[in-house]
Amino acid sequence: MKEFIVEKEEDLKTFTDNTYAQGSFYWNYLMKNREIKVNGKKVAKNVKLFSGDQVQYYLTPAQEAREAFYTVFENGEVVVIDKESGVNSEAVFSALAERGCYFIHRLDRNTCGLMIFAKTKECAEALKRAFKERRVEKIYHALCFGTPPKEADVLTAYLKKESERALVRVYDSPSNGGERIVTEYKVLERGEKYTKVEICLHTGKTHQIRAHMAHIGCPVVGDNKYGDERKNKAFGVSRQVLVAKRLAVDSNESCLAFLKGKRFSSRFRAEL
Repeated sequence: MKEFIVEKEEDLKTFTDNTYAQGSFYWNYLMKNREIKVNGKKVAKNVKLFSGDQVQYYLTPAQEAREAFYTVFENGEVVVIDKESGVNSEAVFSALAERGCYFIHRLDRNTCGLMIFAKTKECAEALKRAFKERRVEKIYHALCFGTPPKEADVLTAYLKKESERALVRVYDSPSNGGERIVTEYKVLERGEKYTKVEICLHTGKTHQIRAHMAHIGCPVVGDNKYGDERKNKAFGVSRQVLVAKRLAVDSNESCLAFLKGKRFSSRFRAEL
């Protein structure tokens, strides 16, 4: 059994997703079997929570032991982790809170791969500067339907958020008020039904890879928000096949000097 105390008003599903990765994995099981208690009472639906509420999750030992992420590297300054698909970045941060970590960046829930957290305030500020100044190399691998027009290209477009619909739109010109995005891709493998690509983000905007690749007619396999639901259903995939594969930080700041020349790699692969 795992127990948590609610700090702010929100619904149970959101709280679970952001607080307890294993609970998020097994949400449907927990609901169906009434294995969550709120203030000592079993619940079977997504109820509203209030500050001070007590939430208890009753999973089997095997379910509790399921890994939400794996530590790739850790020292006194940073932790680099490899996140499973289906886990909110906020849930990883919650699990790392006991190590005194600082939240630096995030991955979409259904994107797996590498994230870096700081363990000191100095390193947190240095890492945030590195991300802002584009001194962090972020390389992704993805499976995409269709065939990109070139073997490799650097794409420039404009991305605009539609907050009320929780998605973004990509345009070829800035006339719609979007922010400039730059996405570089390289074809790794060409198949009959999909293409494996390597993607380098030169800007890091919300859903940039998924929306930009869909914009050029090559949506990420498994992406039902920007992609092809019919094809995804035919392939039996409901999460985007997208991996944050490599991560490197180029910084001369003293607290991050040990990262010079280091390139971390994810254990996950973009495959079906």
